[in-house]
Order: sequence, then C-alpha cells, then structure tokens
Amino acid sequence: MRLKSDSIEHGKPIPAAYAFMEVAEPASGDRIRPAGNITPHLAWTEVPATAKSFAIAVIDTDVPSKPDDVNVEGREVRRDLPRVEFVHWLMANIPLECRELAEGACGEGIVPRGKKAPVGPPGSVQGLNDYTGWFKGDRDMEGHYHGYDGPCPPWNDTIPHHYHFHVYALDVDHVPLENGFSLQELRDVIEGHVVAEAKITGTYSLNPKVNA
Repeated sequence: MRLKSDSIEHGKPIPAAYAFMEVAEPASGDRIRPAGNITPHLAWTEVPATAKSFAIAVIDTDVPSKPDDVNVEGREVRRDLPRVEFVHWLMANIPLECRELAEGACGEGIVPRGKKAPVGPPGSVQGLNDYTGWFKGDRDMEGHYHGYDGPCPPWNDTIPHHYHFHVYALDVDHVPLENGFSLQELRDVIEGHVVAEAKITGTYSLNPKVNA
C-alpha cells in the first residue's frame, strides 16, 4: 500500500497551514502564534484485496519525556532527553470505498476546548488526541480534543519533531470503537487485523535555531 499527500512531503518540514502553532513575526514580540490547523490531504493506493476498512493514526514520537524545561524562558529542552509519543489524530472504521481525504476535509482551525464532533467519512469514528491532557487545568483551553490538531512542539526544543501519518488497511469492516477512543485502544483492536500499512513522515519545529 502506498500513501501520498499533496500537503506533506515525506521527510520534509510540514507547512504551517497544517500545524497548531507557527513561529510569530519578530515584530510582534511573541514567539509563536496560532496556525491553520488544517487536516492535510491524504490518499492511499495499492490496497490489498483482503482489506475491508481503514484506520489512521498521526503520532509525534519526539515529545520530551519530562516537561521541566518545556517552553521555559532561558532554558532548552535537551537533545539527549528521552522522548515519548504524542497523538495528533486517530480515526477508525473508514469505509473501504474511501481512499482519499481532501485538504481540510476533516476540519480546520483551532477550537478552544476541542472539536466535539469533527467531520469524517461516513461511519468513521475519531479518537481523542493528546491536547486533551496537555491543556488539562487551562481555564480557557481545557476540554476533550477529538479528531485532528496539528504540530506544536516546544519552542525551545533543540531537535525537530517527527510526525508519522499512518494509514492501516484492516481485514474487518468495523472495529468496536466509539468516538473518543485512545491510541492504546486502537492498537488493541487492530492487532492481528492489519493487512497493510503505509506511512508518511514530516518534520516540524518552532525553534528558529533548529533546521526542521
């Protein structure tokens, strides 16, 4: 199976249109500002004959394992700090006839407190992304973040983050998930049912010193 995108080039920096935040203009006095947060175009081909549905997972694998230095003035997130996963998008029960998602087809813009019912292909369900936990305790932003929300790595991180867009072809037409499921729940139900997988990886940084 092959995955392509008109929005993201494999191994290259992700355009700010598909990110949660972008670098602000120097004259503004701010480090970052809200970005487009548009769902990118994705299309998959060479689907196995045994496929009956699809699932999508978008994961940043470079998130600092300790938040002590994250976005703290005068400090940097060390390159050698162990890294963990951060979920940006989960979708399952994508029907077999769906082989492409247009740019913006599943949402755009930042929604404070999270998108409650993001758009998706008929019959599909979307999980919670990790902004749900990130914004916990924030009076203005706390909520349940369903669907896609794009890159927003720490502005003082010393490495570019890698965002992996996975599309899985499954040998079942439905998995027992409801809106708001987690990455672990997705992994549990698709185990043993993946007949093909395709991936595109893009990079992103909010640190002007880092070459993404």
